[in-house]
Amino acid sequence: MHSGFIEVIYLLSAILFIVGLKKLQSPVTARTGNQVAAVGMLLAVVATLFSQKILTPAEMIGGLVVGGFIGAVMAKRVQMTAMPELVAAFNGFGGLASALVAAAEIVRGAISVENLPVEALFPYLSILVGTITFSGSFIAFMKLSGKMSGNPVTIPGKYVVLVIFAVSMIASTGWIYFGGSPVMCLLVLAGLSLIFGILIVLPIGGADMPVIVAFLNALSGLAAAATGFVLSNTALIISGALVGASGIMLTNTMCVAMNRKLWEVLAGGIGGDSDEAEAGKLVDGRTITSTTPDDTAIMLSFARKVIIVPGYGLAVAQAQHQVRELADVLQERGVEVKYAVHPVAGRMPGHMNVLLAEANVPYDALFEMDEINHEFESTDVALIIGANDVVNPAARHDQSSPIYGMPILNVDHSKTVIFLKRSMRPGYSGVPNLLFFEPNTRMLFGDAKDSVSELIAEVKAV
Repeated sequence: MHSGFIEVIYLLSAILFIVGLKKLQSPVTARTGNQVAAVGMLLAVVATLFSQKILTPAEMIGGLVVGGFIGAVMAKRVQMTAMPELVAAFNGFGGLASALVAAAEIVRGAISVENLPVEALFPYLSILVGTITFSGSFIAFMKLSGKMSGNPVTIPGKYVVLVIFAVSMIASTGWIYFGGSPVMCLLVLAGLSLIFGILIVLPIGGADMPVIVAFLNALSGLAAAATGFVLSNTALIISGALVGASGIMLTNTMCVAMNRKLWEVLAGGIGGDSDEAEAGKLVDGRTITSTTPDDTAIMLSFARKVIIVPGYGLAVAQAQHQVRELADVLQERGVEVKYAVHPVAGRMPGHMNVLLAEANVPYDALFEMDEINHEFESTDVALIIGANDVVNPAARHDQSSPIYGMPILNVDHSKTVIFLKRSMRPGYSGVPNLLFFEPNTRMLFGDAKDSVSELIAEVKAV
């Protein structure tokens, strides 16, 4: 296939990537944007396979059918609670793919230090970033899926160890300029980078996972862009740069939402799994007010405005459809219902938005923190379903708290606050939530899905 025609297809693919990314800015057009970007990637892949004569048309069709089937099955079977770890896995495999392609180019001697001294760095850069992304994403996957504790893992002399590894990785790359075997440099760099990625993510607690997922996504894009330079592939350079840039911007957005710097997140040590013993300590000396589904239903039925605050507990209970039905029932009674979504609610960026979209919650009913925070003062009932840290007043006044300074949803300004929770267990940051004990707070204990179902029945009966 003519090289000029291939470049035109790559340019068209890049345009589709940019259009798709633009459409992802709004929930209304996000699905279309995803489809547009997917078409762009399909064009780029097919053009590359044809131009390099890697596969026959029959083999390409077979690959598309098999890959499409696997993707469709995964999309249908993966629950929303497993979406964060799936995204982490995708990030990891994206980094690994970039590293493997770069390694193949080194092994076959496509780029030599003698002929292309500057360009020779790109495959090693791809291996460095790609393998760090892979191993770091693997640890994130394990933490998010519950296969290992979400608690931060303390590494003795962590910063000294990280500096030693960083210097060793730079030295192993520079070795090629001093007569080192390219393959040996590749193996040493890959091994060091794999361990480095593990050391980076292990100390990070569950509370910072939305930031880390975004950061790893950015790294996977940068690894792809570096591989694009290795292959002189325009589409790969552009797509990798877009993913890297958008991932960095998203990482910054998540950090701003938590009022923390990226280096503070990477330093780790905040959040993780809490146990019932810790939860019990919260009750000592304080009194909570429990409520029942029928009492809660009465408050909701006669309210003028209700704001629903979703959190990870909503995803765990898979109660999104019941929540939408409850909102519909209340709206039929003339109650104004809105949803307040904190940027770091859930385990990945946009987790709650995707969860509610799955239940066909109207896009115009979802409001970001800055848009809705001023409305809590005029709200009769703030219904918190599975959220915790993002509504914890300790972020405002407790300077000793690790979440101090994090912008939160002002649910405590509402006339009545109702928590739907299984227990008094703290949030993923492990920080006690004293809002549980405020006089305008009511605790409705139980599985969120069952509790909301009971509320629907009780509201209909009022």
